[in-house]
Amino acid sequence: MKIAMIGTGYVGLVSGVCFSDFGHDVVCVDKDPAKIDKLTRGEVPIYEPGLDTLMARNVAAGRLSFTLDLAAAVAGAEAVFIAVGTPTRRGDGHADLTYVYAAAEEIARALTGYAVIVTKSTVPVGTNREVAARVAAANPGASFDVASNPEFLREGAAIDDFMRPDRVVVGVESDHAAQVMADIYRPLFLRDFPIVTTDLESAEMIKYAANAFLAAKITFINEIALLCEKVGADVKQVAKGIGLDGRIGNKFLHAGPGYGGSCFPKDTRALARIGQDHAVPMRITETVIEVNEAMKRRMIDKVMDLCGGSVNGKTVAVLGVTFKPNTDDMREAPSLTIVPALVGGGARVRVVDPQGRREGEAMLPGVTWETDPYAAADGADAVVILTEWNEFRALDLRRLAGNGGNRVLADLRNVYVRADALSAGFAAYAGVGR
Repeated sequence: MKIAMIGTGYVGLVSGVCFSDFGHDVVCVDKDPAKIDKLTRGEVPIYEPGLDTLMARNVAAGRLSFTLDLAAAVAGAEAVFIAVGTPTRRGDGHADLTYVYAAAEEIARALTGYAVIVTKSTVPVGTNREVAARVAAANPGASFDVASNPEFLREGAAIDDFMRPDRVVVGVESDHAAQVMADIYRPLFLRDFPIVTTDLESAEMIKYAANAFLAAKITFINEIALLCEKVGADVKQVAKGIGLDGRIGNKFLHAGPGYGGSCFPKDTRALARIGQDHAVPMRITETVIEVNEAMKRRMIDKVMDLCGGSVNGKTVAVLGVTFKPNTDDMREAPSLTIVPALVGGGARVRVVDPQGRREGEAMLPGVTWETDPYAAADGADAVVILTEWNEFRALDLRRLAGNGGNRVLADLRNVYVRADALSAGFAAYAGVGR
C-alpha cells in the first residue's frame, strides 16, 4: 500500500519506518528542511534503539523516503497518517490541535482520490469528526474516510512495541475504512496480535484512559513509597508483593521521582480539562497531576536533607537527566525541576547522561557536562542517580564513593542497596520508599 506519514517526530518517524518494514511504500513528510535533509542523508534526529538500522534497511529497499512536498506524498496514497505534535496549550491545559487541523486542511487540498485520513496524534474526543468537517470544507469534492489510530509506543522500546503490540486500536465509521486499516496492519493480524476496532470516540478515549491509568499507577506507588519511609517498610518489597497479583501486575510499580516525558504529563492534563469541559471532573487524574509535581519537589528536599540541609557551595554529580533510559527525550523530565533547584541552591552540578546532552545543554543552564560518572563524582559531595540507565546499574560503588568517606548517595531510582553503598564508603545513602 502507499502511505503518507505527515510529521517526522517521534511517533511519525517510528510509525513510518515500521510501516515500511511491513512492506508498504511510505513517504514521510515534514515542514522542517533541516530535519528532512538529515533524514535523507540517513541520519536519525532522535535516539531510539534500532531505529537507524531499520530506517536504513527500508530506504535501501526503496520502500521509505522523506520529503517536504506534502502534495506529492498524498497524491495516490491510500492512507494518510497525521502524526504531528499536540502539545499542551498554554494557559488552559487543552491539547493544542493547531498542527492537526492545519495538516488536515493541507491534506484535503492534496487528495487526488479516495484515502483514509488517519489521526495517529493523541487528540481529545471529537477531534476526528472535526478533522472530517475541515477536510470536507477545504475540498467539498474529496472522497475520504477518517480513522483514529492512537499510538502506544514506549520511548526506548518503540520498535518492539510497534512490531509486537499489546493491541492495535482502530476507530472507524465505514467498512471501507476498516478494510484499509486491516490491510495496513495485516502482518500483525496474521500473527494474532489483537486489533481492537471501535467507533471514533472510543478510540480517542482509549488513549487518554490508558495513559491516565498508567500515570496513576506510577503516582500510587510513589505515594506508598513516602508512607514506607515513615513506617519502616521497603517499597520494593511492597511493589513485588502487590505486583504478583494478576489483577494489579508488576509494571509501572517502580518508585522514583515522578513521571515525565512527552505523553503522561500532557495527556493527564488534557483528560482533566476534557472532564471539566463536560462537567465530569476527573478527580483521580487531577490528583495524580498534583501529586506527581509534588513528588519532584520532595526529591529536592531528599537531596538537601542528605547534604545536611543545604547544597550551597557543594558539588553534586547527577547521573541521568532524560525522563527515562534509552531515550534522549527531556520533555517534562524530573531533572528539569530537580537540577535547577540544586543550581539555585548554590550547588556546583556536574551532569552525566548517555544521550541527554543534545537537548539538555539548553534546558539545564549552569551545569557542567561530563562523559563519565566517575569523573563527575570525583571530588563531589553528593552523587544523585536520577535516571536508571543501564550504564549506571553496575557501577563500582567503591570507586564512586572515593576515599574521603564524606560523599553521600541519593539513589532516586532504587538501583542500589543501602548496605552496599555504605560498605563501599558512602557516608550516607537515601533511596525512595526504603
